[in-house]
Amino acid sequence: MLMFARRMTATIAAIIGAWLVLSTGNAQQVPNVAPDPSTEMRDAIQSAIAARIAGVAEIQLEGQGRMRLPLGYTFIPTAQAGRVLRAMGNQSGETLQGMVMGDRPFGEDWFVVVRYIASGYIKDEDARDWDSATMLANLKSGTEESNSERRARGVPEIEVTGWIEPPRYDAATHRLVWSAGVRDKGTTDQDGLSVNYNTYLLGREGYLSMNLVTSQALVEGQKPMARELLAALAFNDGKGYGDFNASTDHVAEYGLAALVGGIAAKKFGLFALIAAFALKFWKLLALGAVALSTGAFKFLRRGKPAG
Repeated sequence: MLMFARRMTATIAAIIGAWLVLSTGNAQQVPNVAPDPSTEMRDAIQSAIAARIAGVAEIQLEGQGRMRLPLGYTFIPTAQAGRVLRAMGNQSGETLQGMVMGDRPFGEDWFVVVRYIASGYIKDEDARDWDSATMLANLKSGTEESNSERRARGVPEIEVTGWIEPPRYDAATHRLVWSAGVRDKGTTDQDGLSVNYNTYLLGREGYLSMNLVTSQALVEGQKPMARELLAALAFNDGKGYGDFNASTDHVAEYGLAALVGGIAAKKFGLFALIAAFALKFWKLLALGAVALSTGAFKFLRRGKPAG
C-alpha cells in the first residue's frame, strides 16, 4: 500500500509539472521530471483531454448501440480511455468502449467506464426469484479471485463490504442496476470506502455496461446521473433484446444473476470492480489534472464540443 501511495504521489507531481509546461508554453523553464509510471499518467490524461467529445453528442458503441451523451458530460474514446485505465494500474481489454466524465474532464472525483460485452443473449428469468444474499457471497468470491491479478501488478487487494443498492431489474426495459461498497482488503476505513454503481442494458448479442466509480459520500447524489446515462443508451435496430431469434442466436452460458454475483467475472476475466482501489487517490489526482486540463485547453485548442 505504501509503495502504491508513493507512486500516486509521484503521479500528482508529474501532472502539476506538466501543467506548468503547458501554461507557460516553454518546457525548458520547468525542471525535467524523471521518467516513471507517473509520466505515463500525465501523457494519458493529456491525450484524453485532446480527444474528448463533449455533449450533446451521439457516441457509437461497437456497432451494436449508441449513447446520446447529454449536455454536461464528456466522453473519452476507447484508445485514450484505455491508456488512462492502464496508467492507473487497471485492465482495459477488448470490451472497453470509453469513459464518461463531467464537462471538465478529470475535474471531479468520479468516472464511468463504458463497455460492450459480446456474451450472447442473456436469459433474464432468474431475476424473478434471485437471492441477493447468495449473489453478494458470489460477488465477494469473484472479487477475491480477481485479487490475484492485483497482486501480480503490485497494487492493493480489495474486498466487497456489502450492498449499496441491491440488484434491481426492469424486465420491460431490460435494464439492470446494482451497487456494492469496496475498500482496501483488511482495512476498516469508512472514509475511504469506494462504490461501484453498475448499470446494464441487455441486447440481442450481449450487453452494454456502465460502471460508475465514486465514493460512499457522493453516491446518493450521483445515482440520478448514473440513471440518466443508462437512459441515454440504446441498441441499434435489430440488435435489441426483443430482436432475439432462438433458432439462430447464441445464448450466453450464464444468466442475469451472474452479472451481479461475480460468476462471469471469474470465468471470463470481466472484473466488475474495475478501478475501485484508485478512488481514494482520484480526488488528489484530479486536482493536478484540473490544472493540466486548463493549460491543455489553451495549448491544444482541440476537442471542440460535438453538436
